[in-house]
Amino acid sequence: MSSNKGGPNPYNNGAPPKYLNDFSKALASEVRILLAEVGKLRDERRQLQFEIAELMAVKSKHGAGGEYSPDWRPPPQEPPPPPPPPASPPPEEGLSGPARPAWRVVHKPQRREKPAPKSLPAPAPVPAIEPPKPNLPAWAQWRPNPAHIPAPMPAPVSPRPVTPAARPGLFGPPTPPPK
Repeated sequence: MSSNKGGPNPYNNGAPPKYLNDFSKALASEVRILLAEVGKLRDERRQLQFEIAELMAVKSKHGAGGEYSPDWRPPPQEPPPPPPPPASPPPEEGLSGPARPAWRVVHKPQRREKPAPKSLPAPAPVPAIEPPKPNLPAWAQWRPNPAHIPAPMPAPVSPRPVTPAARPGLFGPPTPPPK
């Protein structure tokens, strides 16, 4: 039997109190958000691990002893037959003795001085800068450049790297994580 001696309790009709329901709903939504974040981080980690594996594979292929090793040579085959002796051309009568060397001396061309123009226009007088007022602080004496036009600030760059869009797999799109 129940220990409730005054009959049915008007405050407890078999359902949990409202504050427990509200708390359970809030907690469930927080857990859902955190699970979504964990799933996203897991996918990012998998993508990074894949990229690291690709980079290591490329490094091993291009490193010493790899597939694209610079010291690789094809296996030796039987040596090619010696080339036939070159037929010597008939000696020319006009040339006798050693040939002239192919090295040539190139003389640097001399620069010609351009004559200076006879009369130059007088330079425009520089406008006098007004002297700073002695009783003002140093920052108040600064004058902005009137020709300077400030450029708009660029949008802030996110410190997190952008993850590439998911590509469809070999057998179609990947299965979404369980909810």
